[in-house]
Amino acid sequence: MSHHTFGRAHDTSAGGLAHRAPDGFSFDRIVGGSAALRGAIEMARKIAGARLTTVMLVGETGTGKELFARGIHCEGPNASAPFVAVNCAAIPESLLESELFGHEAGAFTGARVRKHGLMELAGCGTLFLDEVHHLPFALQPKLLRALEERRVRRLGGTQEIAIECRVIAATNVAIERAVESGEFREDLFYRLNVLRVDIPALRERTGDVARLARHFLEHHTREQNRAEKTLAPEALDLLMSHSWPGNVRELKNVIERATVLSGDDTVVRASHVMLQRRSGRPSSSDVVGEIEIPLAGKTMEQIEQEAVQLTLQLTNGNQSKAARILGISRPTLSRIMRDTPRRLVAMDEAS
Repeated sequence: MSHHTFGRAHDTSAGGLAHRAPDGFSFDRIVGGSAALRGAIEMARKIAGARLTTVMLVGETGTGKELFARGIHCEGPNASAPFVAVNCAAIPESLLESELFGHEAGAFTGARVRKHGLMELAGCGTLFLDEVHHLPFALQPKLLRALEERRVRRLGGTQEIAIECRVIAATNVAIERAVESGEFREDLFYRLNVLRVDIPALRERTGDVARLARHFLEHHTREQNRAEKTLAPEALDLLMSHSWPGNVRELKNVIERATVLSGDDTVVRASHVMLQRRSGRPSSSDVVGEIEIPLAGKTMEQIEQEAVQLTLQLTNGNQSKAARILGISRPTLSRIMRDTPRRLVAMDEAS
């Protein structure tokens, strides 16, 4: 039986619970046996059985928040209903309200026909709000009202429409800082945080690194139609010693690159493993493929921006490749690039 680890669930095999979605996904397909991961899965499974619950998934980039959201949906009572995902950081603020709540014809320039919002289109299924901490402040009270009253009103409309979907919001710990600074409404935070699942970072489940690495190696050799490969002990030692700032997504990308770089060799060696270093210490000259980003005296925003700029240089501006190397999604990369002028202005004003 195939296993999933993070990201979107694509497996089409059936089986298990009768109420699962057609793709047959379940939490049993997640690779890993650490206590932290199993505890998160146990909590998510309990949540899945309840209807109309509001759920918050908290975890770093690359830990598998969307996979957990799909697991809750697919093991829930309305698994055959739609699963609708929206990245709050990827859609321009001027369009996000229309995307979520819909609009009537003539509501604004260019609105020639009625548009059903995603909360409406989700039906009795699941609406997944990824990177919810980037939800524009002006939209936050509208989302709060929708969650409280289970009703929405399209832009330009007068009729209220009942919504039936479960809402799952995903974020990182930045949302708590946003609440403290007043950028995210406290009442909306508590409304979303009714049922919470904290998804562990890969550095908190180091016992799973070898298992995941072998799983990804098997997957990529099969996908690339190559002969079966194994991990050399020194390559495995290198993987085990890495801090994995990009989490499982980063590990998957590292193994994919190693699979390609190893060519026809049936053993993946340390020289095939390209890691990204985020440390203030100088990197040793014998570690292959590291990207060194000094941290001393810099904010997280500056570090994040430097990582993006450096990686774009290494990929000659190819954003898809840069996102894969960094272990982040294209929407997240676009958001960082889009926010750059605002951050630079803020830095200039502060100085």
